[in-house]
Amino acid sequence: MTDNVSPEVRSRIMARVKSKGMKPEMTVRRLLHGLGYRYRLHRADLPGRPDLVFSSRRKVVFVNGCFWHLHSNCKKVRIPTANRDYWTAKLRRNSDRDKRNLALLAELGWEATTVWECQLDDLDSVATRLVDFLD
Repeated sequence: MTDNVSPEVRSRIMARVKSKGMKPEMTVRRLLHGLGYRYRLHRADLPGRPDLVFSSRRKVVFVNGCFWHLHSNCKKVRIPTANRDYWTAKLRRNSDRDKRNLALLAELGWEATTVWECQLDDLDSVATRLVDFLD
């Protein structure tokens, strides 16, 4: 199926898709700040530009949207039927890039964890997991 808007319009639409400060990320940031943790945001000098960076602990937290990062076995991940080949390839590239970035971080001596959008339905569980990870 072809796109029903021109490439210029599609480009403008996609350029408006934000990568920082989205609701899931803000939820995790508020949660950790409320628990007393302080962090840096989106350090460009680290692979994958982690959402939250705890430099003194050499730990990072990624907050990923289930759709955009292909969370396995998640009901929020449904490949669009229109232009399916494009979306499958795009989302697989995102997932592969995430795996490469995690491996690079490990090589540099950083520990990483990922909080998935669907996990934010149970904030107590997320808080427990993050406290265990950070301490």
